[in-house]
Amino acid sequence: MYEKSIELLNKAVADEMYAVNQYMYFHFHCEDQGNGQLAGLFFRTAIEEMDHIERCAERIIFLGGDVEMEAAEEVKKVQDVKKMLEQARQMEQDSVKDYNGWANECSAAADAGSRQIFEGLVADEERHYSQYDDEVLKIEKFGESYLALQSMQGGAEDEAH
Repeated sequence: MYEKSIELLNKAVADEMYAVNQYMYFHFHCEDQGNGQLAGLFFRTAIEEMDHIERCAERIIFLGGDVEMEAAEEVKKVQDVKKMLEQARQMEQDSVKDYNGWANECSAAADAGSRQIFEGLVADEERHYSQYDDEVLKIEKFGESYLALQSMQGGAEDEAH
């Protein structure tokens, strides 16, 4: 009865697993480049994406399915900070589109519980998109000096701890 919902929830698990891996990769490289604030943003987002995996997995189990634990994609080896942010922004935008559609599919299949999960994910992914979009716009407005300032501020914070 809930086969389609289980399929969609497993697609979400795969997408979220990819996001966790990609954001942790970005976190490591931002940290290495001295961009501690952006590294923290990627880290916090990865943690939230792990929570999304848990919500979807719990629903899959409740519906009598099995959780597929395969990431949707391989990590892309992007080390340019602006390109990281642009990729993250696109990932979030794609998730919003998918999850909105999947919420509608679950609703059409009379599965309000799964619909609500997808609607909750949409709200989180829209917030993530906004955060990454804000950072891209700051880089476009202030150029490399924005990243340099972040790097200097990160260094001062690191010394204080």
